[in-house]
Amino acid sequence: MDEILEIVKIGDDVLREKCTPVKEFDSAFKMLTSAMLDELLEADGVGLAAPQVGIPQRFFVVDIRDGKKYVFANPEIIETSIEEGPYEEGCLSIPGVYHEVIRPLKVKVQARDENGKLFNLSADGLLARVIQHEYDHLEGKLFVDRLDKEEKEKVLKAYEKRQKRGGRRK
Repeated sequence: MDEILEIVKIGDDVLREKCTPVKEFDSAFKMLTSAMLDELLEADGVGLAAPQVGIPQRFFVVDIRDGKKYVFANPEIIETSIEEGPYEEGCLSIPGVYHEVIRPLKVKVQARDENGKLFNLSADGLLARVIQHEYDHLEGKLFVDRLDKEEKEKVLKAYEKRQKRGGRRK
């Protein structure tokens, strides 16, 4: 199944769609989430949302290399901390460009796993950051949308320049 997964890039309409809920937690869904976790590792990322592989459904996978892999289907962020902080973010759909983004430091999320079982999770640090970043994808939002207009334009110009050079670093 790996070979059919391709990470879509900024400009693809699916990245701007508000995703629909997952309805079926069957073997095909489990295979898809497993393939996404494999793709995530191969792409050296920490989170991958369904729209990033062309599927406008409300789920994402996370592997921050702490020994745990997560599937969040139909997630709802039910609480965020008042305290916020900066962190340099990137995105597999906007490869090679990064920018500091301010987000809450802690989140509580309710979601279903790959079997459809409901769970709650409180997260901080990198895990909280990744959950919020991937959740944004389900709402049709990219990390650059959280930047002010000038910074967003700089990041997008850097991406375009990088694409013209063939994706190579200087």
